[in-house]
Amino acid sequence: MKLTKNQYATIKKVTGPLIFVEGLKGVSFSELCTIKLRDGETRLGQVLKLHDDQAVIQVLEGTSGIDIKDSSVTPHGEVAKIGLSEDVLGRVFNGMGKPIDGLPPILPTVRMDINGSPINPVARERPFNFIETGISAIDGLNTLVRGQKLPVFSTAGLPANKLVMQILKNSRVPDDEEFYIVLGAMGITSREAFFFADELEASGMKHRTVSYINLASDPAVERLFTPRIALTTSEYLAFEKGCHVLLLITDMTAYCEALREIAGAREEIPGRRGYPGYMYTDLATIYERAGIIKDRPGSVTIVPVITMPDGDITHPISDLTGYITEGQIVLDKSLHRKHYYPPINVLPSLSRLMNLGIGKDKTMDDHRMISNQLYASYAKGVDVRRLVTLVGEEGLTALDNSYLKFAERFEEEFIAQGSGRRTIEETLRLAKDILAVLPEEELTRLT
Repeated sequence: MKLTKNQYATIKKVTGPLIFVEGLKGVSFSELCTIKLRDGETRLGQVLKLHDDQAVIQVLEGTSGIDIKDSSVTPHGEVAKIGLSEDVLGRVFNGMGKPIDGLPPILPTVRMDINGSPINPVARERPFNFIETGISAIDGLNTLVRGQKLPVFSTAGLPANKLVMQILKNSRVPDDEEFYIVLGAMGITSREAFFFADELEASGMKHRTVSYINLASDPAVERLFTPRIALTTSEYLAFEKGCHVLLLITDMTAYCEALREIAGAREEIPGRRGYPGYMYTDLATIYERAGIIKDRPGSVTIVPVITMPDGDITHPISDLTGYITEGQIVLDKSLHRKHYYPPINVLPSLSRLMNLGIGKDKTMDDHRMISNQLYASYAKGVDVRRLVTLVGEEGLTALDNSYLKFAERFEEEFIAQGSGRRTIEETLRLAKDILAVLPEEELTRLT
């Protein structure tokens, strides 16, 4: 094979999505490379590890067909970047940022490093703008604030994608500014991809939406790039163009599975359940890029979806995500089996920034008190349900029956609102109506 300058034919081993190359000079970590096969086909790779003169490179389109004797590697001399301009709005790209909507590539006005950096805590602005999602279980009890990271914890078979799409379509802020939408989808099926496309088209939001789609049939390695490309696009629209961006990332479980696959191919020492020990740090480099920067226009609000394996909220993916983010919305199978939508279980759900986005001049003065009373009363109603399984309904007191009735009305009327939209005034008014089921002396959290 005739080699050109900076071209190396020193591939020593191929393992899974990785190739091991010797003799590379002047190469840096995360640098992009071109792998040229014997038939002239080229594939993109990225340097994952450097040790002495040996480099470990992950091949983004897969390693099938790579012959260690007749293939070569050419370093690019730069890290992964994406070209951006306002023309990305309304477009659909694959997980690596290449157009898949049949339209020509955009003409970029800027090229940005997809790895980015987490927002410096000193430069981070304190979130305070209430986002009205139109969903009572979120607005009333687990309020979303502009610049927040609020994940949705789901289980296989639950309508997580339908819920987040409803959030994207219905979200409003008091100043009536429109949100721009960035969708980063990893490992989804063709059916899910068509669902997102149809929903965005029908909602009239397509002109202010950018989609990055990595299908289940696409290389797993590509999933490591998709959320970072989506975040870089969000940062460009927010901090360069002054837009308020809602970023949906689904599914972070697919991302972590790809991370585990790469770690296994690199023969790293596994951590909990086989995931790499640095997964917490890796997830933080993604989530901590959301927020508001002082003296800069725009904001980035992230709503990631995590499908919990076997519904285990203590699984490493959901566990670490809960540590990094500012709350979680938990979907529940028992509510879904009752055909309640959205099946949000408010008891394990949480919004750590709720107090910053509610109250006087934002929602209502008594929002916090109503929220506390709803939570406490529903928790007691659930306890009464457990009591029924032990003593039967005949063993209940009149007060117990009141809490049982409250829990049923709360689920049927407050949580199971369907696909419709409620204002925050309608949500809190409904909450007061349902609380009227209880004796007045039980409403200890209301003035």
